[in-house]
Amino acid sequence: MAATNLRGVSTTAAADALVPLQHPFGRHLQNIEAREAVDPHRPWEPEDGPLPALYLSHGAPPTFEDPEWMSELYGWARSFPKPRSILIVSAHWEAAPLMVSAAEPTGLVYDFGGFAPLYYRMRYDIPSGSDLIRRVAGALGGKESMHEHRSRGLDHGAWVPLKIMYPAADVPVVQLSMPTHDPGRLITMGRRLRALREEGTLVIGSGFMTHGLQYITREMLLGAIPGWSSEFDAWAASALERGDVDELSRFRSTAPGVRFAHPTVEHFTPLFVTLGVSADPGAPVETAIEGYMIGLSKRSFQVR
Repeated sequence: MAATNLRGVSTTAAADALVPLQHPFGRHLQNIEAREAVDPHRPWEPEDGPLPALYLSHGAPPTFEDPEWMSELYGWARSFPKPRSILIVSAHWEAAPLMVSAAEPTGLVYDFGGFAPLYYRMRYDIPSGSDLIRRVAGALGGKESMHEHRSRGLDHGAWVPLKIMYPAADVPVVQLSMPTHDPGRLITMGRRLRALREEGTLVIGSGFMTHGLQYITREMLLGAIPGWSSEFDAWAASALERGDVDELSRFRSTAPGVRFAHPTVEHFTPLFVTLGVSADPGAPVETAIEGYMIGLSKRSFQVR
């Protein structure tokens, strides 16, 4: 399921038309269409100043079946102007040296398995990202070598949340690989990208605040929240509220429940890119989404 797929329905709108109206995502699209008809999402203008940068818990196909979570994501997107472009670092693309996804729209990466056929027919045909790639290269200033992967589409850590937040697929999106899990290096990389916010680019680190998929139990499927998930979430929330970057950077050794919350670390470390993009990585964050999905923390936040 990891390969990019160009088969099937060829446009976002045509693919969305195949979503049953009674499906939660079908209702989500109807609600957005109705709102946009009377209250269009205002595009970013230079006088708006820098856009925030986000860390979001991205979910997977089940996110399309969760009306509350979709409403939270879309409401968050509507809380600031529609970006000129989006640069996203997903947990699902670990590659060094640094790489960017294809500038010209290509197929999505359906990097999941065992879900309904509906989700493998979804499309997100965005405009060209060539201008954003040039600006990313300029922001990095030669400090990081960067290569375009011309056959790489967006993986589910990018397209699932963005399809919910910006379903019209009318904003250019470029995905940036995660070249390391070292917090200091990721913060530095984020700092180099900071100027993009002043140009109307929304920078996103996409992961999941707790991601112990291999430890999901029947009780969690029925609504139980395990201690390892709630304790890690409370630790992260406290550190983020204090702006304690040093504590967050020591997560492997100091965070409670880390062995279960993040048996591998790629869903937590995009957070450091987001903090780096902030004007002050040590400032308290603004929490946008809290709560749990099958016992996993959905905590998501923004920085200024």
